[in-house]
Amino acid sequence: MKVRDVMHKGAEWISPQTPLSKVAQLMKDLDIGALPVGENDRLVGMVTDRDITCRAIAGSQDVSKMTAQNVMSKGIVYCTAEEELEDALRLMETKKIRRLPVIDGKKRMVGMLSLGDVSHAAPLNVSGEVITAVSAHHA
Repeated sequence: MKVRDVMHKGAEWISPQTPLSKVAQLMKDLDIGALPVGENDRLVGMVTDRDITCRAIAGSQDVSKMTAQNVMSKGIVYCTAEEELEDALRLMETKKIRRLPVIDGKKRMVGMLSLGDVSHAAPLNVSGEVITAVSAHHA
């Protein structure tokens, strides 16, 4: 099975200068927990609901003045649409990440692969293994 068969197609992305309040509103409106961050037509980071909670709200900065760039995780981990799903899952396990941006052969984002997508498409033993590995406490 290929990643393209399982991913959410047409994922949203935001700029690093997007106000954090807008990031949170987009997540709420789209019912998602992460947004890729792009600049000059390239992915540069990812903002998750956990990033907003831990890096912004739990910090001592003025959240009303913060942008995606202030809280995003830098260095995007991604997979390709033509990649085997099993390879993408191993990457998620190794990196302990719940969502992967998916790019095409032209290095353009074409979707997102999430644990939810995996749980609906992969065999139960495979999805259970990935969820267990990704959910383990980070050292």
